[in-house]
Amino acid sequence: MKNTRILIIKIFLIISFLIIVLRILYLNIYMGSYYKMKLNNESDITYYGESTPRGRILDRNGKVLVDNKVVRSIVYKKPNNISYLDEIKSAYKIANIIDIDYNNIKDRNKREFYILIKGDETNKLITDKEYKLLENRKIDENDIYELKIKRIKDSDIKKMKKDDIKAAYIYYLMNKGYFYSTKVIKSNVTSSEFLYFNQNKDKLNGFKGELLWDRYYPYKDKLKSIFGSISSYESGIPKEDLKKYLKDGYKLNDRVGISGLEKEYESILRGKKDKYKILKDGKRVLIEKGEKGKDIKLSLDIDLESEIDDMLESELKKAKNEINTDYFNKIYLVLGNPNNGEIYSVNGKEIVLKKGKYKFYDIPESTFLSTITPGSVVKGASIMVGYTTRKIKIGDYAYDNCIYLYNLPPKCSWKPLGYINDLDALAMSSNVYQYKIAMKVGGFNYSPFKKLKINPNSFDTYRNMFYRYGLGVKTGLDFPKEEDGYKSTNRQGDLLINYSIGQYDTYTTMQLFQYISVIANGGNRYKTRFIKEIEDNNKFKEASPVLLNTLDVKEKYINRVRKGFRKVMTSGTGVGYIDEKYNPSGKTGTSESLVDLNSDGIMDAPSISNNFVGYMPSNKPVLSIAGSFPDISSKNSNNKSLVNMRTIKNATDIFFKYYNIKGERIKK
Repeated sequence: MKNTRILIIKIFLIISFLIIVLRILYLNIYMGSYYKMKLNNESDITYYGESTPRGRILDRNGKVLVDNKVVRSIVYKKPNNISYLDEIKSAYKIANIIDIDYNNIKDRNKREFYILIKGDETNKLITDKEYKLLENRKIDENDIYELKIKRIKDSDIKKMKKDDIKAAYIYYLMNKGYFYSTKVIKSNVTSSEFLYFNQNKDKLNGFKGELLWDRYYPYKDKLKSIFGSISSYESGIPKEDLKKYLKDGYKLNDRVGISGLEKEYESILRGKKDKYKILKDGKRVLIEKGEKGKDIKLSLDIDLESEIDDMLESELKKAKNEINTDYFNKIYLVLGNPNNGEIYSVNGKEIVLKKGKYKFYDIPESTFLSTITPGSVVKGASIMVGYTTRKIKIGDYAYDNCIYLYNLPPKCSWKPLGYINDLDALAMSSNVYQYKIAMKVGGFNYSPFKKLKINPNSFDTYRNMFYRYGLGVKTGLDFPKEEDGYKSTNRQGDLLINYSIGQYDTYTTMQLFQYISVIANGGNRYKTRFIKEIEDNNKFKEASPVLLNTLDVKEKYINRVRKGFRKVMTSGTGVGYIDEKYNPSGKTGTSESLVDLNSDGIMDAPSISNNFVGYMPSNKPVLSIAGSFPDISSKNSNNKSLVNMRTIKNATDIFFKYYNIKGERIKK
């Protein structure tokens, strides 16, 4: 029995030994090449080089609006096996060589550097009990570090010398981001600084001069708020966008678009980096060549933009010499193609009196970020509600005189208009005609001094129609931000009739442009856009228009509104706004507003605002225009500035100076 047991053990040991031998042979001979390849792959580090220049931004005619320029810079590339003590010495050395602005250094950066240079002192900030907890793994080294950061006295930080703080900032820049990345220490250095670092780079332990790039604006500040900006070499990816960009393969210190079109078209403009592999022996091998970012062409025309800007400054200054324009200081203007949503010109100007002189500010972004009460320009959409709900028919007449309702002030047009039909109501901008439609839509049969009762759902009927025109909803503009206006939840009956004449919700000038374009092209709402073409294989490819919706109403109703808008310009309130040779259609609008006189957040002074929307030629429109003139005069004044009429007329004249009646650019 005992011999049998010993035999079994021997057999088991022999089999186990054979299994081990066979496994070793398998791993070394059969799988050897696989594991060798895997080891090599894991030993090599793949990384990307510095960011390549971004794509340019051009206007629709190919004029360069945003370009790249070479920037002399001091950079740091961490040498192999360098210690933090050597880096501290280098930071102090560099601080004495270059003049660097260290005002951006944060308190934590100072404290972290203090720990490095005052190690023995900061070790005493930790108690024996806490060191015991560390020893027993109740807390870790990071916890100890954070306790030191917290316990360093503010007074000790304040005692740090200027050279210490400069060195702390340089050390922070040296170690920001990934260890293998090149760090920018200073941009736009002097030629002497650049020369010194290149001549002495062998002695500067990782520092050298390098030619990098930055954005250049040939037209200076013109449209810069539209173009937006990019992050600096020092700041890298903004914290709020970090998760998104890292997910897309970016590195911490990459320069990215942080606002405007730079951010909107980041994926196109960004460029492609050189791709390297660092082998086990430390050698760097280029495995994929990078390329600069793609160019984009905007629909904007910089010549048109510039000339209209100059005109707006002239008109604002002229208006300030007229009586009753104390509150008036801004104009917003949008010109574009009604058939595809392209924007030709986006103008915003503000005039400010400083030390007895007028100063002008470009605020083109206000055309889609600031809202205004629209007034009667929206009556094309309002009357469409009447048609589609069958509360009026084409050609219906109504008597225009003041409406009197129980416990409400009289509701009137700007003057008694007598018996008018739907075309006259648009041409002469009748409020009463729209009031009567709104009351019918709300289920109210009007008789003088009757208490107004409106079905609250009528607000939805109106808003749903307005939304289809682009009023009260975002236009789809290719920009990171866009306002959609104010919409109150209050549904009192008298507010519905105010809504019908554009005296309730607020809209942007860009929304008014989209609205008039829908009327101009026969019912299609296209996304508004700045993009026209995108570079593709060294050629430009046209960006396709994006159709958001159609009005989905009978064609005869659209044609009726168009006919009414044409009459506005020939015999109605819009006569003189645009030269008749352009065969224009359009709509004027006046609204009551409030002004915050003392910047306390309270709107306390009543004022009048004007708007205008139009298109031309009426038969085959090539241009839509929307203009807003906030607080153009005070409410109780009969003296109104004519700046709105002059501005619209001049803007269309300027457009046709550059374009023919077919919308084609005139060759100069």
